[in-house]
Amino acid sequence: MSSQYDVLIVGAGIAGSALAHALSRSSAPQRRIALLERSLAEPDRIVGELLQPAGVAFLNKLGLQGALEGIDAIPVHGYAVVQDGRIVHIPYPDAREGRSFHHGQFVQGLREHAKRAKGVDVIEATVSELVEEGGRVVGVKATRSSGKEKEVFRADLTIIADGCFSNFRSTVQGPSSRPSQTKSHFCGAILKDVRLPMSQHGTVALVRGHGPVLLYQISEHDTRMLVDVKNPLPSDLKKHIITKIVPSLPPQLHEPIRAALSADRLRRMPNSFLPPAPQSHQRGVILLGDAWNMRHPLTGGGMTVALSDVYILSQHLDKVNDLKDWTQMKSILKKWWWERKGLAATINILSVALYDLFGADGECLTVLQDGCFKYFERGGESVRGPVSLLSGISPSTSLLAYHFFYVAFYSMWSLFAHPRPIPAPPTNGESNMNGTHVTGNGTAHATGNGTDEKYSDTRIMQTPSILDYPRLFWLSCRVLWTALVVFGPLLWTEIRWW
Repeated sequence: MSSQYDVLIVGAGIAGSALAHALSRSSAPQRRIALLERSLAEPDRIVGELLQPAGVAFLNKLGLQGALEGIDAIPVHGYAVVQDGRIVHIPYPDAREGRSFHHGQFVQGLREHAKRAKGVDVIEATVSELVEEGGRVVGVKATRSSGKEKEVFRADLTIIADGCFSNFRSTVQGPSSRPSQTKSHFCGAILKDVRLPMSQHGTVALVRGHGPVLLYQISEHDTRMLVDVKNPLPSDLKKHIITKIVPSLPPQLHEPIRAALSADRLRRMPNSFLPPAPQSHQRGVILLGDAWNMRHPLTGGGMTVALSDVYILSQHLDKVNDLKDWTQMKSILKKWWWERKGLAATINILSVALYDLFGADGECLTVLQDGCFKYFERGGESVRGPVSLLSGISPSTSLLAYHFFYVAFYSMWSLFAHPRPIPAPPTNGESNMNGTHVTGNGTAHATGNGTDEKYSDTRIMQTPSILDYPRLFWLSCRVLWTALVVFGPLLWTEIRWW
């Protein structure tokens, strides 16, 4: 059996479903589009649950804002970053708003829009291989869920959007397109009816000696917790989280976390990084979404990049008269490559660089992490600039470089100017956390237990003496070098193809 379409899209996730809907709205002559997905059941994932303000804007441009309706999506107004009992408020600028939700419900909403789109066939089928003729991909072989025989789906253009575990990435891009080595995993659980330090804000808790912890509400009663656990993974993940991570989190979260871990399985997701590469050498097929480009999920920028890519690509494909004309398609792909660069490169670099700081593995990265938190505490542009980058509102690699190295130099200056903590044991065996204290942009105190208290800090703060200056000067040089080592290679992954 064989079916003929203008466009085949493999994978009905965020990118695939959005693109099918976008192409159906084309001003060009109506195209037949097939959207193939192995299973149309609601997906169950622990990431892809927070859409940044720029992502919401692209969703609106694509006419898909309805996908956020009826799924109990929660408005998100910014972040609260917690470290050693202190909390800094990082609001989105200009009253911008993101959304958080159950990933599967959002995907189902996008699929419903694709099903209702004119000229789109949404087909539940498992794609097993690409079909080539004369050095050109002309379709795929797939088996429908209702059948046993393979069927050939032919098209002028095939788009692979089958996610981070893509089966066709290396076929299209070659073996060099594999993701970088996985350094850590996000371990996820859902907490029930908890009160975060700041309502309708994502919480990022920095745990010394370990990876960051993310918490954000995804429905009226559910709050997602993601714990970054570095490789090699401990044999008992739940025990690791309860003994090593939970004590550093706000007190009101302790019991809900223990309850969630005892009642449900702890799921995990590898955190991978895959920089984009130009597409045009394999005629008739292109990659889209996580199949082509991945970044660390810490900043929640993946869906924003995917929706941006869909919007830009659909605008260009709208102008193509003949999708089989690969000379014209190469020109379109080149334009897409350049137009997506500002947003995609900024979010890609920021995600990995921020993870290196927040995951602080070593003395120099710890200095940078402390400096980053103190930088946020300054408020003003020290908050507005970074969160504008993270939310996709200000897609600029030059602005990102400015703030990143400002943090580096501010961290070095803080070594000499700010008192340094000397750990001291808590007294009477009591917890050293009673609440939180909001700083950063002049907001009022806000605490985990509804009072105006702060975490009581048992560490002794000591101002450096002149005798410490030689050691601190050497440390500051190492800190600057570490900043260069973190940022430089990430920038190179984005500009090496220019």
